Amino acid sequence: QTELIQLMQFTCMYYNYSYFQLTGRKNSARRAMWVDYGIHSREWISPAFCIWFVQNAIDSYNKNPEITQMLGNMKIYMLMDMCILGQRVNYGLTMGKAWENYKRTSNCFVYIKSKDKTAQSRFLYTLYVAKGASPDPCDSAHCGPYPESEPKVSVVAKFLREKKDNMKLYLTIHSYGQMLLFPYSYSYNQAPNHDELQHLADEATHQIQIYYRTRYTSGPGATTIYLAPGGSDDWGYDLGIKYYFTIELRDKGSYGFLLPPQLIQPTCLEVLTAIKTITRHVILRIGNKSCSACTAH
Repeated sequence: QTELIQLMQFTCMYYNYSYFQLTGRKNSARRAMWVDYGIHSREWISPAFCIWFVQNAIDSYNKNPEITQMLGNMKIYMLMDMCILGQRVNYGLTMGKAWENYKRTSNCFVYIKSKDKTAQSRFLYTLYVAKGASPDPCDSAHCGPYPESEPKVSVVAKFLREKKDNMKLYLTIHSYGQMLLFPYSYSYNQAPNHDELQHLADEATHQIQIYYRTRYTSGPGATTIYLAPGGSDDWGYDLGIKYYFTIELRDKGSYGFLLPPQLIQPTCLEVLTAIKTITRHVILRIGNKSCSACTAH
């Protein structure tokens, strides 16, 4: 089934970034979804899930009706390493937590807590900083010098803008916390289709609980956890991708970022259940109501 997958590249200046493209043989490419992983290097279960998902999709195509339906109706773009900051120079334990340090142009080592480099254009950092972000380059919530300041963010944003008419679903995979979040994160205001997103998130987390007895929390990012301006969730949503979900993988703090290997498979299986639930809904909403797999689990 190797014809289902291609390794592609973004090019920006002297940077090259690889991503996977998954698609079924009869996919018309009129609909697509974007999935990114590994934006924070300490969240190692995120790229591990990416690798598992790709292999599972290839192995399950034409065998599992939901995977076949997914690949047959949506081209899937997957960026496994979305970590946006230059060179990682240290990884260790600080105050009992795994901590990331990056070499920046400033004189300090900076850990970027949230996806601030994918800032929406409305966040004019030269004028002010939205609540939840900081102009201090040594702060864990540094907003960056200006929107899309990092090369990888710039090239991904350009790619998504070019394909925004076909991009129907955006997923970003993180850890930890067992949550399924949706916009908004920069504001306490509700998204225009809040009720639909909440219902879909509730259904996905319900399916996880039924089949795997794992409890995931669902809700808007700002009210479920905290204000986090400048994230790809709000940026992508306001770009026009009306189905956007941030998935925080296992666990709830017992292991935290140091999730043991024996929990990789259970984590992957339960999150796949959520993704299939979400994707099935999106495919139905965008007009493909003829596929019998849409109503199957």
